[in-house]
Amino acid sequence: MAEFTIGDLTRALISLGVIQSLCFAQPNAAAPEPQLLGENVISTGDDESHPAFTPDGKTLYFLKNDPSFNHWTIVVSHEQNGKWSTPEVVPFSGQFSDADPFITLDGERLFFISTRLVNGKAKEDTNIWMMSREGAAAGTKPTGGWSAPEHLDVVNSDANEWFPTVSKNGNLYFGSERPGGKGRCDLYVSRLVDGKYQPPENLGELINTAANEVEPFIAPDESYIIFAGTGLPESRGAYDLYVSFRRESAWTKPVNLGDTINSAGWDFCPKVSPDGKWFFFTSNRSFADKPLEKRLSYRELLQKLHSPGNGLRDIYKIDISALNLDSLFHCQNKTGTM
Repeated sequence: MAEFTIGDLTRALISLGVIQSLCFAQPNAAAPEPQLLGENVISTGDDESHPAFTPDGKTLYFLKNDPSFNHWTIVVSHEQNGKWSTPEVVPFSGQFSDADPFITLDGERLFFISTRLVNGKAKEDTNIWMMSREGAAAGTKPTGGWSAPEHLDVVNSDANEWFPTVSKNGNLYFGSERPGGKGRCDLYVSRLVDGKYQPPENLGELINTAANEVEPFIAPDESYIIFAGTGLPESRGAYDLYVSFRRESAWTKPVNLGDTINSAGWDFCPKVSPDGKWFFFTSNRSFADKPLEKRLSYRELLQKLHSPGNGLRDIYKIDISALNLDSLFHCQNKTGTM
């Protein structure tokens, strides 16, 4: 499996004109536009978000949500002859709010958040759960199914946990609204030591602020982190996507990913495909974000209202070869500690 390196992402985001301060965002007419993922099958006129791929890229887990984005269900689709199959609700979802699936690079673990019962008691907040490929724990050949969800006690709190992603060495990065943070939601890491997760560590002042940092995607080698935030500098909308690099065990000042990625609405849920070729994110950008070029007939209006781009959330992808971050990486100064 090809790994996505800091150089790949660096080369990619430069073409988006991502430069602030010494590196500030510049529009680039040659940059490609994000495209809908699986238009009318994956991304539809409904509300979809949060993709997660198996290592071969042939199976896709993602969310189907109610329009208010208050109830989430994990569904799955399979690529067959270059087309995505009709999604189905996964066996472990469909009753509680389940969201933010993430599959490890080796395909052996699936993490997600849920409001399901913990030890028989109802939960109003979201917690992180983990499943293993059936048979993996016993050293037998996986059957293709998943084990029963396991509640990660040491990671979770009495507040909301969001968007678990995992580096190649097993370290678990996530957002949490637990007390003691620097803002409403901060980013944390729980390190995997001798097969056990350790108490979470706040990622520090360069990443976390008095604003709101959520949904971190960590690079496999932990060389960069892309996350969503609100109320941060250079914000375009409700949620924007930012990147920070780790240099000599320190995180650099986060940089907004610019106008090609970020819009006037919600832009969040950053993911990179297992083969490193695609960057995915979720957005509720709408045909109505800008003045319409012409009057719409009733038929045309209904078409837009019932299609992707209607203001509900959709899943987008952009070719990673069109992104570039080398210059951005080199112009960032080391400004914090890991």
